[in-house]
Amino acid sequence: MRTGVMEALKSFEPELIEIRRDIHRHPELGFEEVRTSALVAQKLRGWGIETVQGVGRTGVVGIVKGSRGGNGSIGLRADMDALPILEVEGREHRSLNPGKMHACGHDGHTTMLLGAARYLSQHRDFSGTAYLIFQPAEEGLGGGRAMLDDGLFQRFPMESVHGMHNGPGLPVGMFATNVGPLLAATGIFTAVFLGNGGHGGLAPHEAADTTVAAGQYLSTIQTIVSRNIKASETAVVSVGHISGGDYSAPNVIPARVTVRGTWRCFNPAVRDIIERRLQDLAANAAASFGCGLEFSCERITPPLVTSAAETGIAVKVARQIAGERAVIANTPPMTGGEDFAYLLEAKPGSFVMIGNGVEPDGRTRNLHTPDYDFNDAILTLGAGYWVGLVYETLGGLGARDES
Repeated sequence: MRTGVMEALKSFEPELIEIRRDIHRHPELGFEEVRTSALVAQKLRGWGIETVQGVGRTGVVGIVKGSRGGNGSIGLRADMDALPILEVEGREHRSLNPGKMHACGHDGHTTMLLGAARYLSQHRDFSGTAYLIFQPAEEGLGGGRAMLDDGLFQRFPMESVHGMHNGPGLPVGMFATNVGPLLAATGIFTAVFLGNGGHGGLAPHEAADTTVAAGQYLSTIQTIVSRNIKASETAVVSVGHISGGDYSAPNVIPARVTVRGTWRCFNPAVRDIIERRLQDLAANAAASFGCGLEFSCERITPPLVTSAAETGIAVKVARQIAGERAVIANTPPMTGGEDFAYLLEAKPGSFVMIGNGVEPDGRTRNLHTPDYDFNDAILTLGAGYWVGLVYETLGGLGARDES
């Protein structure tokens, strides 16, 4: 890590905090990041960085060419979208868009990469090209695929690509990663049970009871992991949405009940078993109670799999930034999903978790919850990590550890 990087980043930390909180106040959902991408492009161009907008609809790519020539290249990726969640009250930088908030820290991810962009724009003493990828629609809408379909790697021919995500519960100043599967393949299933409705008090015997069918389904799908998947494999099946009937009519058996949920695993063969059993059990439950069925299963992301060489570089840089003991190089795989996985299917690369910290009382503000907030204390640390990757990969001047 070249000397002076962290001091330089600290000198404009107040500006990064201002940018992060501005993005937080104006959250935009996937493929709606018009204001956010315009802000990113404005900052990049203001720092003299060649900038391309509209990659994968609302994505932005900044191009920083080193002053030492060379054909090497690296991609650094941050995500920009928010979530449809109502934020808790009380924060000075609370969301101004009701029902939308940055509950996953993408405001911080975007700002960390902007911090690295500002530094690199002024210190181009490396060989080759650094591509700064600001991705839309990470939250289940396929923004990574959209950028790939728009020719991301053909238009910006990088040799490797790297990602980073904040980790609530991981102490500030720490990094975690591994080689191989790190995050899970993810999918969504929807089972709609269809009946004729009926009066639950007067004539329940005349109804095809969708609630009973859905109830059986809710119970039996929890046997998929325990009875259809080998104990040595990791898999999760969870239900997150149930709807049917009208709250004001509790005596009416609904003609339609919907059950939606998610599945997670790392092995494609396990994925196939889960999808098949989800459908079979839905069909059995519907048939048992004379109901019809509409079923669908959508694959959202593949497993995120890192490569050894690039992860080795990531671990080296993280240790230079944070210290030897502050980097977990063999963290267990996690069942969260990330559509950066699509980029890693096409190019070798790494993915690290950067500690977002723990509350003073030991509580963790978890991702995708109304009281989550990105920790501004790690903005320069993350930016420094990105800068270190560029210099380590593209041969920047100096190799001394940051003091």
